[in-house]
Parts: sequence; structure tokens; C-alpha cells
Amino acid sequence: MKVSVAHLPQYYDESLLLLRLSLAVMWFAHALLKFVVFSIPGFAGWLESQGLPGFMAWPVFLLEIIGGLMILLGYYGRYISIVLMPILLVAFIVHFPNGWSHTSEGGGWEYPAFLMMISIIHFLLGDGRWALKRAD
Repeated sequence: MKVSVAHLPQYYDESLLLLRLSLAVMWFAHALLKFVVFSIPGFAGWLESQGLPGFMAWPVFLLEIIGGLMILLGYYGRYISIVLMPILLVAFIVHFPNGWSHTSEGGGWEYPAFLMMISIIHFLLGDGRWALKRAD
């Protein structure tokens, strides 16, 4: 169903820009946490402690940095939100046994679940007018 521009909320494009900026900042923050605070070898060790392959540390870090940049710029951002979804899904699964609250010991699943929903919303609504290369 095609929606005419007249039916869009007044600040539709501004809202999509804010959504993209928020997601991008989150991805940058998570990537930099892995790189600066934990270090990539430290993150690899943590992955292994969770039963996940440690060699995925660099690919995850690079996906988060590059994906965050693409979302920020709006370069096929809506698709990048879906491409990054497996990272959030693994975070959700890893944190699920810790309970709901992300402030629980080991972190809970509320934050990854919220970010998955925001990523789906980004995919459904698109990148908005102020995007480098919209994926319509």
C-alpha cells in the first residue's frame, strides 16, 4: 500500500533521522566498548567463555563499527539494521538466563530485546529523506 506524503506525520523524516542516529551511537558504543575497554582478545575470551567461537571477535567488532557508520549515513541503513540482527539475537540469548533487567549481574535481556525491536522498526520505516543512499 502506497502512503501519500500528505498522510505522514509532520516530523516523519526528522524522526527517522533521530532513529538512525540513536542506533548508530549504540553500535559505535558497543564496538568501542569491545575495543577500548575489553580489548579484542578480551572479547574473544569472553565469547569462548559463553561457548561461542572466539575468532568471531574481530568480525563482530568490524560489523558493529561499519554497520553503525552505514546506519548513521543512511547508506542502505534499513537493510544494515537487519544484517546486524544476529548480533543482537546472540546477545539476547546469552543474557536471557540473567533475567529481565540489564542491570542484573551479567546483564539481562531487556536491552538486546529493545534494540531488536528498534532495528525492526528502522527496517519497516526506512531511512528517511536525509539518507545518503536510501534502500526503498
